[in-house]
Amino acid sequence: MRGMNMSTSQSGTGTGFMWPIRVYYEDTDAGGIVFYANYLKFFERARTEWLRACGVDQHRLAEETGALFIVRSTAVDYRAPARLDDVITTLSRVGRIGRASVDFAQEAWRDGALLATGSIRVGCVDSATLRPTAIPPRVLDALRRGPSKSMAGSSTVNA
Repeated sequence: MRGMNMSTSQSGTGTGFMWPIRVYYEDTDAGGIVFYANYLKFFERARTEWLRACGVDQHRLAEETGALFIVRSTAVDYRAPARLDDVITTLSRVGRIGRASVDFAQEAWRDGALLATGSIRVGCVDSATLRPTAIPPRVLDALRRGPSKSMAGSSTVNA
């Protein structure tokens, strides 16, 4: 996309993962502008699709290992509004992968205009205790490799 900074992330997972999202009526406020908190939803969807493209099925991960990914912290900076029926392209990059957490830098774009940026830290916790736990090794390897070039026919990572 014109104007997007597509530099390689520190983790070596490539140029970033793009995911399109259309703005629906339910995403807007009374003025027809995307409600600010909905950018967090858009970023969540993009991270979920990033995990899926890495071959990680979160439901299966929880069932087999008891590991869950939860948001630990967020910061969002708003630059320009999006409106009903806009198609927003979210860009997700991994800034750091730790033993039990992943830091994401995310952006929302429309037609080459930056709408919002977000810094999100996701932690891995044990579903029974909700205490931090190490990301399972096979999942960690998948996250470090990043999304496959083609999502078609990709298999999920079993932890």
